[in-house]
Amino acid sequence: MSRALVVCAHPDDVDFGAAGTVAGWTSAGVEVTYCIATSGEAGETPGPVREAEQRAAAAEVGVSDVVFLGYPDGRLTPSLELRRDIAAVIRRVRPDRVLTWSPEINWDHIVTTHPDHRAVGEAAFAAIYPDARNPHAHPELLAEGLEPWVVGELWLADGPARLRNRAVDITAHFARKLAALRAHVTQTGGNPELAAQLRAHFSEVAKRHGIDGQAEEFQVVDTR
Repeated sequence: MSRALVVCAHPDDVDFGAAGTVAGWTSAGVEVTYCIATSGEAGETPGPVREAEQRAAAAEVGVSDVVFLGYPDGRLTPSLELRRDIAAVIRRVRPDRVLTWSPEINWDHIVTTHPDHRAVGEAAFAAIYPDARNPHAHPELLAEGLEPWVVGELWLADGPARLRNRAVDITAHFARKLAALRAHVTQTGGNPELAAQLRAHFSEVAKRHGIDGQAEEFQVVDTR
């Protein structure tokens, strides 16, 4: 694998769910791009501030290419427009792997199953299959010089526990994951227990998979 794309709804989603995995990929020489549908502006913090925090967080795990699509926070739907915009990024980046959020509900931990997360996951899947690979889908992309591209593998975060089939040992990259999360000052700066909470959670994930340390887990799907 030489290139990967992460598609998520809000700034900090990737850092809570997958930054340790991303740090491992970039350490191995993989070029990673982030595509973030909204700027996380629905709370008290303005979108430009959250975008800056996300770029700083991305740098902590070796990512410099961060794309914001500008959709409204809290109102995402898996629209044709969102599918087209994600497909455009796929065709530009030409990733071997896409990591996004599951379109299914994680009934075991519903506080992370935000409707925006599920909407972006559904749109990203449709962008992978069939939109990005189909020359007849969104013909305006061809006019922009964006040729079709087949993504070989889809990684889904935060889906139903029974569907998760891949654990990634992030022990060596856990400190970088924490650094990325701390870059989201407006979101995590008021939580002095953040490191302990995350260490406990991802240690429990690791234990379930027989890993000594910390791990992140995903549902991996062959999309060739």
